[in-house]
Amino acid sequence: MNASEIDWKKAKGAVWRVQSKRLKPLVEFSAIPLEKLLGIDRQKTALIKNTEQFITGKACNHVLLWGSRGTGKSSLIRALLARYFIDNLRIIEIPRESLNWLPEISDELQHLPYRFIIFCDDLSFEAGESGYKGLKSIMEGSLETPPENICVYATSNRRHLVPEYMSDNQNMTVGERGELHLSDSVEERISLADRFGLSLSFYQGNLGDYLTLVESYFEGYQGDWQELLQEARRFAQARASYSGRTAQQFYNFKGSKTKVD
Repeated sequence: MNASEIDWKKAKGAVWRVQSKRLKPLVEFSAIPLEKLLGIDRQKTALIKNTEQFITGKACNHVLLWGSRGTGKSSLIRALLARYFIDNLRIIEIPRESLNWLPEISDELQHLPYRFIIFCDDLSFEAGESGYKGLKSIMEGSLETPPENICVYATSNRRHLVPEYMSDNQNMTVGERGELHLSDSVEERISLADRFGLSLSFYQGNLGDYLTLVESYFEGYQGDWQELLQEARRFAQARASYSGRTAQQFYNFKGSKTKVD
């Protein structure tokens, strides 16, 4: 299905199907409310501000959310759709391997009366990949001006979206005055991250942060809190992670066995 064929009044967004090369409308959708995403207030405030500027047609930035796994990067973007759907915000998720289709997709989106976030989850590129070039054309354009109703939000575990190796520095040359010149291929790959005007870092919290998240999930719990939190500690230690994802997984693990008003 082409973007122009989707009923965007009902569809909250769309996901790109790699094999069939089409957009699938997203009608059923669930997300953790923004106010329930704890421990990331700085990132949340910055992303909300940028999104509201985008929705109202003001100057805004493409956004890269990078950092530790399970810290709420993707959940934060999904929560934006839940809050701003009534303000004509829609999100289209495009996997890395289909980014070359972005120019064609944007041609269909740019004349629609909605604001579209192109969502790239867990974005990264290995050496030799060229899919990022389709993304760069949407973010900065070439001869064409980038569509004003499209903005790119991406999540990644890597700050620069590409792996950096010691061998990357072996092709450097030294100029007459001693300046260093990185190889053009390395510079081109790393420069992709520079096109995100807003870069938000996420870090895994400590035990106290994790237990605060657990308590928020079990609001109204009728039982022994000390026993519950001790079990939550053991659950996290077994996974060597105090992330928000681990707190949610513990809630899912206990949910069917736990009475919560």
